Amino acid sequence: MYERWLRRKAQAHVKRDRRRGNETAIGEAYRVAIHAAVAESGGLDAYTGEKLDWSLISQYDNDESQEHGRHYKRGFALLPTVDHVGDGKGQADFRICGWRTNDAKSDLEMPEFLAVCQAVLEHHGYVVANRD
Repeated sequence: MYERWLRRKAQAHVKRDRRRGNETAIGEAYRVAIHAAVAESGGLDAYTGEKLDWSLISQYDNDESQEHGRHYKRGFALLPTVDHVGDGKGQADFRICGWRTNDAKSDLEMPEFLAVCQAVLEHHGYVVANRD
């Protein structure tokens, strides 16, 4: 199951990056980079530290999603996904995170994502401070 997931994710990212003008995007290099990101993750979301649920890979059902909407998708919050570290135009560089996190982060760079997270928390009365 993992090998299938790895190949599909690499293929999708290669296709996307080639559309963005990255002529060096190659399936094998992307598979190696994604697998390295998986190993580096230790099973945790790279941004939240949450434990990812690898039993969810290749389980998403579009028909069920259409029928149950956001309630169905919510059950896949910790589905491992592949996040580009950069813009996809350079060397393959990825992090593994949950679907919910990847959805929220979108194409934001880390400082931009943190600023959005901080703004949401502060809007709801939380005080955000760096741990130094």
